[in-house]
Amino acid sequence: MLEGKNFVYLATVNPDGTPQVTPTWVDTDGKFVLVNTAIGRVKHRNVKKNPNVALAITDQNNPYNLVVIRGKVVDQLTGRVADEHIDKMAKKYRGLDKYPNRSPGEQRVILKIEPTRVISARTAQSYLVSPYPDFFVLVNLSRSEIS
Repeated sequence: MLEGKNFVYLATVNPDGTPQVTPTWVDTDGKFVLVNTAIGRVKHRNVKKNPNVALAITDQNNPYNLVVIRGKVVDQLTGRVADEHIDKMAKKYRGLDKYPNRSPGEQRVILKIEPTRVISARTAQSYLVSPYPDFFVLVNLSRSEIS
């Protein structure tokens, strides 16, 4: 699910405690869920104050296939690596070599999310995630169950 062109809905917590949800592109490095955003955007500001997040991912070919991930932002990567990553995401999702929507002076940041719980709507099962590789086995298992 994370490797496909599936959108993720990222939930963060606003300073007043209310939820904030953003549809976004998603990636993985095999251990963490990666979300690229711009420094200063709402989701970035929110995770700086409260790193707890939830993500819902639906299969683009069948939206009834759903995986929900709870986790925590454990690192933020900026600079060249974040710039190159947003271009990689533009290629994955839009077939473009460069991300076309950058604002002048915009600085990109990758949010590295450590999964702590995975819930598959397809199997109606919930998994605690530890150690990390189990998460990706479960997500891949969920994907193979729905194929």
